[in-house]
Amino acid sequence: MSSAPLSIACAALLRRDLTLAWRRRGDIAMPVLYALIVTTLFPFALGPEDALLQRIAGGVVLVTVLLAMLLALDAMFRSDIEDGSLEQLVLAPQPLALMLGMKILAHWLATALPLILAAPLLAGMLHLPAPVMPVLLLALLLATPLLSLLGAVLVALTAGTRRSGMLLALMLLPLCVPVVIFAAGAVAAAQQGLPWLAPIAWLGAALALALVLAPLACAAALRIALDA
Repeated sequence: MSSAPLSIACAALLRRDLTLAWRRRGDIAMPVLYALIVTTLFPFALGPEDALLQRIAGGVVLVTVLLAMLLALDAMFRSDIEDGSLEQLVLAPQPLALMLGMKILAHWLATALPLILAAPLLAGMLHLPAPVMPVLLLALLLATPLLSLLGAVLVALTAGTRRSGMLLALMLLPLCVPVVIFAAGAVAAAQQGLPWLAPIAWLGAALALALVLAPLACAAALRIALDA
């Protein structure tokens, strides 16, 4: 990568990753299809009672989106490691943490954003009340980038490890528990007519902290993995 201005380099990397993701459109559709199938199975397993489905709708959608994101998380840096472009990124004059932040953003746009767009359909299948839908979408808009940032650090730590998908899931799931608790708590509070801004504020604070620290940790972990 040439010593182009930083903004041009960031835009070029983001455009490159989004173009590669678009060429693999089947990989983008797979998490959405998985979330749709899992959500469809809940009414069959629990019965068609509206009250029960409404009570669990927020948690089901959040957990389903989380698991669907795990399907694509392992491939965040895999192709870059295989074709050697990640080594070139490490040697580039631009800050590695910022470049990795662009790659995480591209991964979120290609993986989590389609799930967020499909979330109203998934929640509607479980009869989530329409006034609660904006709270669910806001919780997803804060929770999914936080999961992507946390997952990127763990993907960097397990880069080059065989069967890293299972190891990644075991490492990431405990970190996801607080995120799911706060997001589901906001949705549940909105359903009960209670104040729901507090858990959303905690999610926003955690996201702001992760936006600063996660790319730095990811860059350090990748340098260690590539030197090993």
